[in-house]
Amino acid sequence: MSSESFRVQGNAKLSGEITPQGAKNEALQILSAVLLTADKVRINNVPDILDVRKLIELLKGLGVKVERHADEEFTFQADDIDLDYFASQTYLDNAKRIRGSVMLMGPLLARFGRAYLPKPGGDKIGRRRLDTHFGGFKKLGADFKFDESGEQFFLEAEQLKGTYILMDEISVTGTANIVMAAVLAEGKTQIYNAACEPYLQQLCKMLNRMGAKIQGVGSNLLTIEGVEKLGGTEHRILPDMIEIGSFIGMAAMTQSSITINNVSVPDLGVIPATFRKMGIQLDIQDDNIHIPAQDVYEIQNFIDGSILTVYDSPWPGFTPDLMSILLVTATQAKGSVLIHQKMFESRLFFVDKLIDMGAQIILCDPHRATVIGMARQSQLRGIQMSSPDIRAGVSLLIAALSANSESIIHNISQIDRGYQNIDTRLNALGAQIERITV
Repeated sequence: MSSESFRVQGNAKLSGEITPQGAKNEALQILSAVLLTADKVRINNVPDILDVRKLIELLKGLGVKVERHADEEFTFQADDIDLDYFASQTYLDNAKRIRGSVMLMGPLLARFGRAYLPKPGGDKIGRRRLDTHFGGFKKLGADFKFDESGEQFFLEAEQLKGTYILMDEISVTGTANIVMAAVLAEGKTQIYNAACEPYLQQLCKMLNRMGAKIQGVGSNLLTIEGVEKLGGTEHRILPDMIEIGSFIGMAAMTQSSITINNVSVPDLGVIPATFRKMGIQLDIQDDNIHIPAQDVYEIQNFIDGSILTVYDSPWPGFTPDLMSILLVTATQAKGSVLIHQKMFESRLFFVDKLIDMGAQIILCDPHRATVIGMARQSQLRGIQMSSPDIRAGVSLLIAALSANSESIIHNISQIDRGYQNIDTRLNALGAQIERITV
């Protein structure tokens, strides 16, 4: 069976302006939320990526009317939902392919009293528990069953009841799912240890415009007064902070001058400051970020002179989705850094490809890698490699663009899941990336 790969020419020098796509992680939440009302919901800045297209197909299968006004603008209306679609093989097959399908469960359970889901797929970056989701649904009064033979989850509830929920982990998708279930529950729900990412704030603001009563948005304690029904609204998805961080790392690695437009600076948190610790110069102009071409960027040490450690943590900490980008960027920096990926135990395994390219990296254990920057004294070499997940895939693409010769990256469907037309958009900046079938 043939699959697509990227042929990437090294020694890339990029220049120009690029605008980030709509945020993938927000889009999957927002699109799921259209199931909470029979009224029309108009959504702007929807990224045209594989995971989003798959979720829209699932919504269509459930009976949601989908109208496309422009490339990134849609209206959804869930006024005639076919719950029998749950039992179809088509639903089971499609829902398995996208992890974001888990967020259909909260809205369906809240509005229709039942939801089914096959064990979802997604990135192979370690165990990603769904216990937080189902634990929250059970506390709201849902009956939960797991069919081990068919690997399917079943939820039912005549009427969800508001309650106090102390989440056992700060899960963004878990919080989003429980919020979407709680807005139509009877009575008051409090969610403590809730995630507070900008994407989740966006979801809560949209739900409030639809008639929900959510307080504490942006904090780790959400209070939700259930309402009987929600109405329609219009919503614009934020620019994707992960893509913005990817472009920053790409500019630094390839010694390129790039301007990233319309980044929504207030929603980037510590991302700019973390890249500055890597020695990368960022000039923020209005709502744009300019990265000038730098011959050398030097990693800062801690005040006592010890080696910098960067680790991921829930918002407002540094997002785990940019740890792979930070790691590959460090390979050509001056200095050393310890990358501590706390949340997913398989996300650093792609470093063996970087080591094959000539990077100096010590994989300490599944969660930690020490990168000894080469300060451009030795250029990475082009190789054949395969993308294991979305973020590692783009990290390898960055490495390939900076390498001294041609590289081939296989399994690029993983990259397409999260990055919209990445080859076309980077080629417009001067990259030479060819999509080939092998």
